[in-house]
Amino acid sequence: MCFAVIDGEDENNLVAKEVKEHPFVEPAYTGREWPLKDVRLLAPMLPGKIVAIGRNYADHVAEVFQQSAEHLPPTLFLKPPTAVVGPGVPIRIPDFATKVEFEGELAIVIAKPCKNVKAEDWKSVVLGYTIVNDVSSRDLQFADGQWARAKGIDTFCPLGPWIETDIDSIDIENLPIKARLTHDGVTSIKQDSNSDQMIMTIPEIIEFITASMTLLPGDVISTGSPAGTEAMVPGDFIEIDIPGIGKLGNPVARA
Repeated sequence: MCFAVIDGEDENNLVAKEVKEHPFVEPAYTGREWPLKDVRLLAPMLPGKIVAIGRNYADHVAEVFQQSAEHLPPTLFLKPPTAVVGPGVPIRIPDFATKVEFEGELAIVIAKPCKNVKAEDWKSVVLGYTIVNDVSSRDLQFADGQWARAKGIDTFCPLGPWIETDIDSIDIENLPIKARLTHDGVTSIKQDSNSDQMIMTIPEIIEFITASMTLLPGDVISTGSPAGTEAMVPGDFIEIDIPGIGKLGNPVARA
């Protein structure tokens, strides 16, 4: 197990190059490398905390909460690091969770300790972008009245496939976000949205969060789910696709 840089011009011939240290310094290579197809990708980070923005897309507020975003503005919640799994690892649904849905989201990985970051300085604290599937048990979410159990179950935070560290190469203000669900062998697009539909922008999110809490290297911010979320059941496969960042796919199984 190691940290690696994924390199290559052709997505069909990418290479994983082992680095000597961790992702928070300029990479120094060991000289060992492998074709990406021959390695197993783990979650690219085990964050100390996952800070998530809920209700950040008006259409998602309407579909889940049956209210307008004016009445239910964006809110903040946490997912535990024990919910994190990597690409290809099953999302395991326990018997007590009876309506479990995917939420494909753009995520930010923090590069250094930070507090009270101004919106205009947001890039100075960001290591890169990745994808989160904010798996949510809707029955528990509404029964409990708060979201810790519904969103914090083990395996309910797939993360990956890697961290895109060239942050200027991604137009975060116009970034397509799609989720494809395969059920009974049929694949269909469920989420088909764009980051331009966010209520709070990424600079605003970072300023908002760091006004309240210190973020540490490796912490992950999940920026909210667009509409199109739907129940998953064991035997399904869910893939989140964000161009320029990658695809995060996970099977669904019974716990």
